[in-house]
Amino acid sequence: MNKTKQLFTHISSQGELNITLKEVDVPKPKPHEIVVQMHAAPINPSDMWPMFGPADLSKATLSDDKTTLTAPVHPGMLPRIKSRLDQTLPIGNEGAGVVVAAGDSEKAQALLGKTVAVLTGACYTQYCCVPIQACIVHHDDTTPLAAASSFVNPLTALGMVETMRMEGHKALVHTAAASSLGIMLNKICLKEGVQLVNIVRKQEQVDLLTKLGAKYVVNSTSETFKKDLYKAIDATGATLAFDAIGGGELASDILSAMEAVGSKDATGFNTYGSLDNKQVYIYGGLDFSPTTLNRAFGMTWSVGGWLLMRFLGKLDASKVAELHQRVADEINTTFAIESSVELTFEEALTPQTVVKYFAKSTGGKYILNPNMG
Repeated sequence: MNKTKQLFTHISSQGELNITLKEVDVPKPKPHEIVVQMHAAPINPSDMWPMFGPADLSKATLSDDKTTLTAPVHPGMLPRIKSRLDQTLPIGNEGAGVVVAAGDSEKAQALLGKTVAVLTGACYTQYCCVPIQACIVHHDDTTPLAAASSFVNPLTALGMVETMRMEGHKALVHTAAASSLGIMLNKICLKEGVQLVNIVRKQEQVDLLTKLGAKYVVNSTSETFKKDLYKAIDATGATLAFDAIGGGELASDILSAMEAVGSKDATGFNTYGSLDNKQVYIYGGLDFSPTTLNRAFGMTWSVGGWLLMRFLGKLDASKVAELHQRVADEINTTFAIESSVELTFEEALTPQTVVKYFAKSTGGKYILNPNMG
């Protein structure tokens, strides 16, 4: 356990991306740290930018020894990523494994042999050294594969519902709703009686969520999308949306539908629109084009960004612990991943495989298994 294989990313100031599999030393754990033998680490959409930045992956090549993926970065994009140029950085937001070494504190020692999920930003490795505060301890019958996606999707879904309550809204709208995160959010809302409007882009995604029990699912590619969206928001009273798309006019369409519902019973001269605040939080970037707002939604509205870690930072420690415990308790039910494709490090570097998981598809789940191969 003195050495570990680990993936690193590097973008040079000359415009070249390298994702490299290296052998490095395993750190000795400090008193409140543990060493986790990693068994599974998901490749989430949120991992794509740290890994690849704006590289042109259609021109990616693999070295002869299959340890380095190389791709060009357009010179015009380099100023956008100036802060990371010429640095070798670890990658992999989250993952899970078994604790094989621990610092000498009582709390760290108590985790020896436990299955834990970790959130470090350096999970694409065989052995990961982390503070115990960066862990979710799972039940003894939970496998590392099941525990691998414990942070990004489950806590984001829970955070959306918590944000709704904290800000005084009564229902939600969610885009790209057939994703793994979207399925989790539906299960949470169904369990807790929260009204949820799901926006998807394919009929098979409508069918998937409807089968799950979702009551309001609208297809953004349908000719009747705006009418369907209005009806769903009218039925639920949703004034809060979480948008994974980011670009285009979808956020504007949501706000417009909310305004139309809020103003439908207005009388007299209605200069400034409905009184209830209409909020869209952009939390993803499936579309990097500009966010276009067609101002047809009054004056009481807001569009902003939402990040999981900043949201969690607003909560007290006991609330965060409560959310962590719920994830551990429901990892095989509410937060279960329906299917996954396990990859070795070497497979994850293969250009044809990169194209598949970089596509940000909502239907598949790719997981690195450092013990394979």
